[in-house]
Order: sequence, then C-alpha cells, then structure tokens
Amino acid sequence: MPRVPGLPPNAPRTGTAFGRWFGRVVLAAGGWRMRGEFPDLPKMVIIAAPHSSGWDAVWGLAAKLALGLRVSFMAKRELFWWPLGPLLRLLGGVPTDRSGPRGVVGGIVQRFTSEAKFWLAIAPEGTRRRVEKWKSGFWHVAEGAGVPVLCVYFHYPEKVIGIGPAFDTTSDLGADMGRIREFYRPWQGKFRGTV
Repeated sequence: MPRVPGLPPNAPRTGTAFGRWFGRVVLAAGGWRMRGEFPDLPKMVIIAAPHSSGWDAVWGLAAKLALGLRVSFMAKRELFWWPLGPLLRLLGGVPTDRSGPRGVVGGIVQRFTSEAKFWLAIAPEGTRRRVEKWKSGFWHVAEGAGVPVLCVYFHYPEKVIGIGPAFDTTSDLGADMGRIREFYRPWQGKFRGTV
C-alpha cells in the first residue's frame, strides 16, 4: 500500500521531486501513512481534526510535501515570526488574526473567487486544547465560496492521516456541524478525540 494516494487531475499541485521524496521519508520515519482518496475538485475547504498536538503540523506538512499538493493553511499570526514566518508562507501558510474573524472569512472567500484552483486547510477546533464548540469560520468560508468541506483526520493509534467524505454545506450551520462532528467521533488525536 503506498504511503500517499495519487492526486486527481483537478488538484492544485506544487513542489519538486526532492520535496515529494522528503515528505515520504518523514512519513515513513514516523510510521505514518495516508488512507482514502481526494475528490477531483479544483476548490474546497479541508478541515483537519482532532488537533491535539503540535506534531499534527509536522505530519500534515510532510503529507503535503509527499503529495506535491498546493494547499494553503490558516495559522495564528503569532506563529509567523522570523525565521519561521517566511518558511510557513512558503509552505502555504496564511496568518490569521483571531480577534477579527469576519475580515478573514471575506478575504479567503475572495481568494476562492479569484483563483482557478484553491484548496484551503483549517483546524476547526482552533486550538490544541479540548473544546466543546468548534469555530465556524471554515463553514462560513465554504458557504460563502460555494465549495464543499473535505474532512481529513489524524488517527494516532494507527498512525493514519485519513481522507474522509466531502460535505456540501446547507443553510443550517447547526445541522452541518452536527453531521461533520459525528464523522470525527471515532478518530483519536495524540492526546484526545474531538467529542
């Protein structure tokens, strides 16, 4: 079984042969593999959970490199200090000011409108701590841009990064969050699950 799946034709691509090799080496060294297939869509919001450890970023970035996938990701602006900031931007990082989420959503929706292919990854928990309520920014972005939400999970007991189903949003935020949270119920992060 390959450690990473192939990318469909509409997936945004980037990277080099060295980057793909390096990403696979990192995943293999950690004993990680990927499970599932990406939908053949040029635009989507990808949510990743459970997010309970800084190691999630290591394995997620290794998978991104291994795939040769151009996916942007949102991260708190406090992480974008020198010399980490330029590296995060190079890898697709978008700094966010969590005190003003409305402007962030509008700016990201605009990127979906202006780019032919754009995949955006967000950790809906918004923190590594256990939370009872997820942040709804990813839903507002997907709804505003008219794109689906793809569920990706970290399952530490099996060292799997899994690609789940893509959900189309409805006008009912509560119902959409309920069915997405239900999908994540079986998966366990490094220190906890999502529910």
